[in-house]
Order: sequence, then structure tokens, then C-alpha cells
Amino acid sequence: MRETKLAAKAWFRVRQDQWGLVVGLLAGVVLAVGTIPAAGQGFQEQKLMKLDKRAIGKLPEGPTVDEYLLENPGGIRARIWTYGATLITVEMPDREGKLTPITLYLDTLEAYLKGHPYFGSLVGRYANRIARARFVLDGVEYHLAANNGRNHLHGGRKGFDKYVWDAEAIQGDNWVGVKLRRTSPHGEEGYPGTLQVEVVYRVTAGDELWMEYRATTDRPTHVNLTNHAYWNLAGAGSGDVLGHVLYLNADHYLPVDDELIPLGPLAPVEGTPMDFRTPQTIGSRIAQVSGRGYDHCYVLNKSKPGELSLCARVSEPTTGRVMEIHTTQPGVQFYSGNFLDGSLQVAGKPCLRHYGFCLETQHFPDSPNRPEYPSTVLRPGETYHEVTIHKFWVEK
Repeated sequence: MRETKLAAKAWFRVRQDQWGLVVGLLAGVVLAVGTIPAAGQGFQEQKLMKLDKRAIGKLPEGPTVDEYLLENPGGIRARIWTYGATLITVEMPDREGKLTPITLYLDTLEAYLKGHPYFGSLVGRYANRIARARFVLDGVEYHLAANNGRNHLHGGRKGFDKYVWDAEAIQGDNWVGVKLRRTSPHGEEGYPGTLQVEVVYRVTAGDELWMEYRATTDRPTHVNLTNHAYWNLAGAGSGDVLGHVLYLNADHYLPVDDELIPLGPLAPVEGTPMDFRTPQTIGSRIAQVSGRGYDHCYVLNKSKPGELSLCARVSEPTTGRVMEIHTTQPGVQFYSGNFLDGSLQVAGKPCLRHYGFCLETQHFPDSPNRPEYPSTVLRPGETYHEVTIHKFWVEK
């Protein structure tokens, strides 16, 4: 994969052949790179990708937080902050061409620093829950931060979502992106091993958002990374998501106890309100789910472990927006925004229960204590590598 560093505020080429035409605009403040049309193509078919960088503030202890804007010609725009490697917003047009944020977000850095339910955060070292905030690895017991009752959730009290990451702008054929890195030291939140972590966000000319994760360690540890974006394809702040139509490519899920810890064995979705193998609205059977709604890990159907395959498809009838997810991960946590309580403002409106949903591609919760689940152990010399792709389009 060819990657080159980019300057801030630049327009970049989507290559269609080996010959490019470079045109300087605005005395070099903005650089537009187009392509010479192939025979039979008009200039209206040329495509431009955009990448912009700006500083948005500082943490109280000093580090500057930057924002990267990734945009394609179809109107897909993603904003990423270096604080928490956070996907702040994804925007896309509806069937009328109206461009709207379709992820839940807060307006300011100060609002994020005050606390939030992981809106768009990169969560780790371990996404989801680890029972009793402990595990045994190679005969050694490790104790983690208990930040969800007596359990460990999303990396602990100060997980990956609360650090400023190093970042650089990157590009390749038909995409622009940002690469974010940080070093998680041995013992952070109780985890063994110094972990080198990298996440790459990319927007492509084909209306895709890629999330790619890599990690290496100097001693055995557990790793499970995901992005915690909350989606509302009708638009952030527009109301609840119960009318969204969901398909999940999963024959089984993990039942949980009252603390949302898996009970152990996989259970079939057939004949239960957990079954989304045929498209159903999110709200059609949510009242039959114990607790406040969906907050369960689904076991994705795969022909072999680690393959990039279909995970989910979601459509929103009033706007025509569709999002399809493909992933190498073995599971996806479907969360229906059960604990949103109106205490936060999204798009200028109180964010209430079910105003967003999450589809967090990941390994299974509590895998460090469940040897029957796919392993999350990472050892020296190995590379943790997972990919999730979001594809967007509009149904007319």
C-alpha cells in the first residue's frame, strides 16, 4: 500500500491512469490535482479527494488536539480528532442531496473532556467487558481497573479514548486518510506488555470509510480494538433510530447476565427477538429484549476465521441512506443506545434513549476468561491486524 505524507489543506488526486495534470490554485494555499480524462470522458467526470488539518484546542496538561477532515467527491466526509483517535462525525447526503452528520457528536473539545458515552472513540486495550476486572495469562493473574461496577469496560478508567494520539496525513490511489499511533506502556490500566498501537481511517472515492487496526507487544497481553461510533442515518439529533431497518449476518449471539457479561455458550437467534437475518426495524421487537434494549455481541457467520465478510446492513427509509459493514472481526456488538438519557446535547438537542445505535466490530466480550471463544492473546513477534469497512449509498 503506497502511503505518502501530505501537507495540511490540500486537494489530492484520484488517479485514473498514469498521467496527471497538476494545477496550482490560490497562490499555492490550496493545491488541486486532477486527471487527464480518458477517451470519451468529459472533465465533469474527474474526481478530487480532500484532506484538511486544523488545530481545535489543547488539553489542560498541554498537548494540542488536531482535526483531520477526509472528503470524497460523493459527499462522504469524516472528521477525526487526535484526542481519543475519535471519529467525530461522518456526513453523507440523503436522496435529496442534503448533507447531514449521521453520527452522534459533541460540539467542543471541552464537552468531550467532561465525559461522554464513547461517542466515536477508539476504545482499548480491550473493547467491551472483562468479568471481575481480571484474567489469568500464562499462569499469571492480572487485575484491571474496575470501571463498570466490579467489571472492566473499554480499557478502564483512562483507556485509549482519553489520550492524544500522534497523527500523520496519508494518501493512496483513490483514498485519503490519517494514521494515528500511540504507545501503551506496560501496566497501563493493569495490562501486561508495552503495546504499540496504530489505527488508520480512510475515506475512498468509492464512498467507503475504512478502519484498520494494528498492534504489537513486547510480552503476552490481550488486545481487542474497535470504534464506538453511534449512528443515526436520519441525521444526528433527528430522533430515535427505532425505524431503521437492520440486517445482521449472524446465526448466533451471546446471552448475557444482569451485568452484561456473557453467560458462556453461543445461542441461536432463530425464534428470538435477536434474529435480524431478515431485515427488521430496530424497534419492532425491542420491547421483548430484557433490560433497556439491545446490548449483545453477535457471532458473525464466516467461512473461515479472519476473512473480510459482510457483517451488517442498515437502511433509513425517510432519507434513503444505507450503510453496509464488512469486517475481519469475529463479532459485532449491537447496542441500541439504551443509556442515553438526555444529559448531553447532540446537534443542539437533548440526546435521548435510542437516539443512536452502535455496531462495534470486535472479538467477544470476556474472551480473556473464556478459552472457548476466539483468542485475543497477542504475543511478541505477532501483529494484531483487523479491518472494518463501512460502505454508504442512497436508495432513491
